[in-house]
Amino acid sequence: MLKQKYLFIYSCLLIPLLFFLSIRIVPILYSFNISFREWDMLSEEKPFVGLQNFVHLFQDEVFIASIRNTLIYVIVGVPAQLLVGLVIALLLQRLNRLKGFFRTLYFIPYVTSVVAVSWVFRWTLMKNGIVNALLIKLGFEPQLFLGSPSQGIYIIIAVIIWQNIGFQMLIFLTGLETVPKSYEEAAAIDGANSWQRLWSITLPLLNPVIVFSVVIATISFLQSFTQVLNMTNGGPLNSTVSLVLYIYNLAFKHFKMGEASAATIILFVMILSLSLLQMKILNRKIEY
Repeated sequence: MLKQKYLFIYSCLLIPLLFFLSIRIVPILYSFNISFREWDMLSEEKPFVGLQNFVHLFQDEVFIASIRNTLIYVIVGVPAQLLVGLVIALLLQRLNRLKGFFRTLYFIPYVTSVVAVSWVFRWTLMKNGIVNALLIKLGFEPQLFLGSPSQGIYIIIAVIIWQNIGFQMLIFLTGLETVPKSYEEAAAIDGANSWQRLWSITLPLLNPVIVFSVVIATISFLQSFTQVLNMTNGGPLNSTVSLVLYIYNLAFKHFKMGEASAATIILFVMILSLSLLQMKILNRKIEY
């Protein structure tokens, strides 16, 4: 009976493991193979070219721009998204009425179609769009917004932040509910103000939640694609092109599968390295 029990458990574990290996691990290993070959989909011969695909990438100005832009997405977007999500979570935690309404209100953008949201913002921010019409009525000069090499990337970041606030808010709210109120009450009795209680008690106890949110947000911004594709398609002048959009164009528009796989490997290394670095730096054990 005991053997049958363990056999059933291992069988149930084996099925999702095989699915994960076939869907995740095998394609990654296959991408490594493609990245070292001259991969022509119309030819049966796929000669080994070593690091040639990687060399070609770093000689491409668009690839360099995509790396730079992707880092901007991460450096600007991750702290802003976490800060806004945390502030909203702290405010919602102090509400006594309509908590469910406001949580739903902030969470709706997260479950809304990314393509639909991107196009709504694109139309709103067009040269003859609603925002520019309002600016003209108020006496200001119309702006290029998504058509500006200096503004486009930050508008996309703002849209991504707006759409993901609900997720970050929910994660932080869940973490805040696990913080013992007795600690804050004891600190208040000792004379600590709201800021001191937040900085010395709430945030340290939220450390596991913060680490999780930072890693998830970083991976999300590193993989920025749908908003970029639908709002600017990487323009103007490649000022908003992300690494994932660059890989997409390389593979499915130019059919350079070898170089696209090499760029995918670089993205994989970036995600892995940044995730491990963040967990190493941010992860701390807090005890009171």
